[in-house]
Amino acid sequence: MTDASNTPPNNHLKIGVIGGGMAGSTIALRLAEQGFAVSLFEAGPSLVNGPPICHLHAGGNLYRDISDQQCLQLLEQSIETLRVYPHSANIRPTVIAVPRKDPEHPEHLIPRLKLLKQRYQALVTQDECNAVLGHPDEYFRLYSREDMERLAQRELPDCAKTADDWMIPVARHLDLNNFQYPFVLVQEYGVSVFRLAATVSLALDALGHCQVHTSTQVTGLAHLPQPNQWRITYQSFDENKTDVISREIEVDYVINACGYRTGTLDNLASHPRQRLVEFKAAYVTHWQDSQADWPEVIFHGQRGTPEGMAQLTPYPDGYFQLHGMTPEITLFQDGLVRSTATSAQPELSESFKAKLKNGWQPQEAEARTQRAIAHLAQFIPAYQSAVIGGPPLFGAQQIPGDDPSLRAADVSFAGQRYARAEIVKASSALAAAERILEQLVCEGMISESASGACNRWEERFSTTQQLSLEAIVEKAEQLAAARCFPTALALPVGQLKTPVND
Repeated sequence: MTDASNTPPNNHLKIGVIGGGMAGSTIALRLAEQGFAVSLFEAGPSLVNGPPICHLHAGGNLYRDISDQQCLQLLEQSIETLRVYPHSANIRPTVIAVPRKDPEHPEHLIPRLKLLKQRYQALVTQDECNAVLGHPDEYFRLYSREDMERLAQRELPDCAKTADDWMIPVARHLDLNNFQYPFVLVQEYGVSVFRLAATVSLALDALGHCQVHTSTQVTGLAHLPQPNQWRITYQSFDENKTDVISREIEVDYVINACGYRTGTLDNLASHPRQRLVEFKAAYVTHWQDSQADWPEVIFHGQRGTPEGMAQLTPYPDGYFQLHGMTPEITLFQDGLVRSTATSAQPELSESFKAKLKNGWQPQEAEARTQRAIAHLAQFIPAYQSAVIGGPPLFGAQQIPGDDPSLRAADVSFAGQRYARAEIVKASSALAAAERILEQLVCEGMISESASGACNRWEERFSTTQQLSLEAIVEKAEQLAAARCFPTALALPVGQLKTPVND
């Protein structure tokens, strides 16, 4: 006999989540934690295997062209993400450098940094568990030309512990004559896509309320007015992995978390939507000559020009991930496409579809990686000795609406019992999950108490809190190897800061 006291509060509802990227996996995990019967469908062989994720965007300081409101939103969402996924963070600061030839001045960044610092302090005062980015007084620091010249004379530390320690390799390797001042060091951390994937995979495996269907293609979606349900038709291999079998399931609510393919499901559900899709790539390199703990370094530049922003993201063992916001590196000619009046799904060209399905041709991967190395070497001359360290990290991301600069977005709703996860940045996944639960309350499908909204983040995601770093890293290394990337990209950098007691 089943013990009624252990019956999940929401087990009467069946939820279908289509898409197992960061949004779909997080939403499925949140719902499963609350006792929903969740079915998660992912076309790929594993979860969270989409566009390159490497930066937490805790304040959006990479993007000087977005609004202050988006930056504040990204700050709060990043803090929440670190509380839920503490072992996913790579704890090193981000340095922002503005080249002399750039038309903007670094002084223009300071008002926003002060605004973000003020909000971070307020969030920590509200709840000391929000102090995951270090002490608010240390959220950012400015470095003058004199400061950089002084640091350039210091020896590299064995292990970076202070802000100055992190800045030493920057000061030693850059031609300081080529930059405007001040330099900015800000407590924006990195995040490992492989440890995120490992965390959600292990957590969902531990929960009995979520059935994860990987290597599964959803082929049909139909609304059933009576009894107000959705029928999901899907295809997957049989137990012997030889024959494809078509199946169907009926659910009470559908969550479209298909990432750049969200419009495809919108078309099946007859829910038009305006959106953009952008194909992007980052490049894995190995700099054997690197003997230092590097921060992430952002060299600001005008997007889409040959002087586009350059991004150096460090990992253990001399591996670095590179972005160059030029059409020859991270951006692509015709890589940004729009939906139409007749289709909610923007259509990428066949060459992009081929990459997404089958991977890259070796010649193009090598050529773009070499361009990325050259782009960084104009700022860090010694980086010209770096070599290709693995295949590109790539994918397509959706952007709801028609503003390609939008970075903070979460979810929208259409018709009956249908939600779209529309995140642009990984840290927005939690906001999407919370808004879906709010919608279930508004539609009278669950009570407010059953949503768990009053619980602390650690209670809403209790399963992730019980996972050890060792187990997550082991799983992350397996995922990195299966995806043909260096396992160093799965390894942690630094340790998450403990709460602050003022």
